[in-house]
Amino acid sequence: MAKRQADPAQSPDTPGRARLELEFERPALLGSLFGQFDQNLITIENRLGVYIAARGNRVAVEGEPLGIARARDVLQDLYARLERGMGVDGADVEAAIAMTADATTEGVDMGGGGPPAMIRTRRKTIMARNPAQAQYIQALSKHDMIFALGPAGTGKTYLAVAQAVSQLVAGSVDRLILSRPAVEAGERLGFLPGDMKEKVDPYLRPLYDALYDMLPSEQVERRIASGEIEIAPIAFMRGRTLAHAFVILDEAQNTTPMQMKMFLTRFGEGSRMVICGDPNQVDLPDSGKSGLADAVQRLEGIQGLAVQRFSSKDVVRHRIVGQIVDRYEGPAQAGPDA
Repeated sequence: MAKRQADPAQSPDTPGRARLELEFERPALLGSLFGQFDQNLITIENRLGVYIAARGNRVAVEGEPLGIARARDVLQDLYARLERGMGVDGADVEAAIAMTADATTEGVDMGGGGPPAMIRTRRKTIMARNPAQAQYIQALSKHDMIFALGPAGTGKTYLAVAQAVSQLVAGSVDRLILSRPAVEAGERLGFLPGDMKEKVDPYLRPLYDALYDMLPSEQVERRIASGEIEIAPIAFMRGRTLAHAFVILDEAQNTTPMQMKMFLTRFGEGSRMVICGDPNQVDLPDSGKSGLADAVQRLEGIQGLAVQRFSSKDVVRHRIVGQIVDRYEGPAQAGPDA
């Protein structure tokens, strides 16, 4: 169980320590801000090395100046979230803490004093959970083509689908096209039962899951039946021009350079295209060169094209997942019995 830090108020003159007092206008929101049994405050204290004391609608934060500044931003961002009628849970607290960790986000609007980095869909509002996601959301709203690179669990595809659904519902695009290469990661398509659709559907399941998170299920089914939403392997894209569409290619590291060229040249008038993948997880046979790495090397710097890179620190699943990614991508380590 998490525990509170020792009270620094017992030694207010400790060198390097400071104190900041915040006042919140709506006391009714503070129960949700603090969390059950002050769990949210405990998390902030333990993660930032500060001490937080609340009395009425005032909150005092004590500790090192950097920790105080980050705790202030976390509390203000979470309070702004509650003012907008949104909830706050443990994951939101961790996300708000992560958002204060990277000074490179200067100029990226992530909440608090202004409009936060968020995407609204019919079923939910998705907010950035770390600085890289905030930058990615801004890129999704500004650029015609975006490459999103990084490990699983960083929200690359999920946020792209959210932006696509938002634009489809708003009428900014006429169609939503989601695609993945049907490349086997140790399995063989031919051994799977059923016709071609039944064989490739398991590869496309993550895209279906994201859609059902953004839209009511009946709308997903209706839009798929009408052709507004299309989910298909990349091979089905050959020979087409994808105009007035939001197009997402997932698992793009498993394309060959020729497949990637074919896909990118489908780009049509009034369209947006997002290419997602992890360059370190290539499942191509015979260690073939990844079309994703090849495309980024060739195309980065083109006007209207953005490249957003994620790392293990941007993983928004359980925190241990980021550490697992680091261990697999770093040098091999000896086990305890080595």
